[in-house]
Amino acid sequence: MKVHTGGRAPYATETVTIGDVADVNFTLVQLRYFVTAAELGSMTAASKELMVAQSAISAAIAQVERELGVQLLIRHHARGLSLTRSGERFLAEAREFLAHAAALAQSARGLAVSLTGELTIGCFTAIAPFYLSRLLGEFASRYPEVRVTVVEGGVAELESALLDGRCELALVYGTDLALDLEIRPLTQVRPYALLPPGHRLASAETVSVADLASEPLIMLDLPRSRDYFRALYTTEPRVRFRTSSYETARSLVAGGHGYSIFTELPLTDETYDGGRVVTVPISDEAPPLNVVLASVRGVRPTARAVAFSETCQEFFARLSRERKA
Repeated sequence: MKVHTGGRAPYATETVTIGDVADVNFTLVQLRYFVTAAELGSMTAASKELMVAQSAISAAIAQVERELGVQLLIRHHARGLSLTRSGERFLAEAREFLAHAAALAQSARGLAVSLTGELTIGCFTAIAPFYLSRLLGEFASRYPEVRVTVVEGGVAELESALLDGRCELALVYGTDLALDLEIRPLTQVRPYALLPPGHRLASAETVSVADLASEPLIMLDLPRSRDYFRALYTTEPRVRFRTSSYETARSLVAGGHGYSIFTELPLTDETYDGGRVVTVPISDEAPPLNVVLASVRGVRPTARAVAFSETCQEFFARLSRERKA
């Protein structure tokens, strides 16, 4: 255990991790009670969730705090619980510890070959519509006893979910990710112009960004993705509309409100409102975007996470071959 108080009041700046703890006297059950109460922010809610007396949960958490010598939770009268700084770090470690304990029990029971249990993954909002359903279907056909939960959101949200243990893996673009994350490249995507059918360049084999720079742009406005698109221009583009929705952007382009630039290619050129769009490759030497599977560096993955990672690699390798065919 590491405790750094720096001369301040007790619990001010303590840091504790499970890996540092020796000769402690608390159980996996007590850890599970702490994690549930911390996640729900309430002893009462944890009692209902676990179907255990509230006094038992409170006593278990107090025991963990005594053994560690740090305060993990702040009890607010009639306002639930909040985590101390030490509690935030310990919660992430406890989640990981419980997940590995479950994996160890599964292996001891001889279930490792068939794989069962829970797996939580993250997926970037801009990627999800193009790959997630097919990828989940393929994984389910291989490992039907694994129940997958998906956290969908922006890159920053998924980084946080990985680092605090709420998900094991995340499918994201590999651009400016946190240094604590390890990435496994899966595929690359390149930019293309999205044009209405009557556009002067709709029948061109390729188009340059300079050819379009003077026209109104429908900007796909997603964190980090927008930075990638802006970097394609030598001057500031003429943004007509901004949207975080692929389908809204496609609909606006089909309606003649401007052009857009995408990286992911839908399987149909028809929009939700019955319009049509045309895709034309961009001729500029633009850097590709890497689609990667991210995980926390140095954390041993569960067997379920390894199986999902292998499924992703095979899925994207096959997809790449199909695109080239």
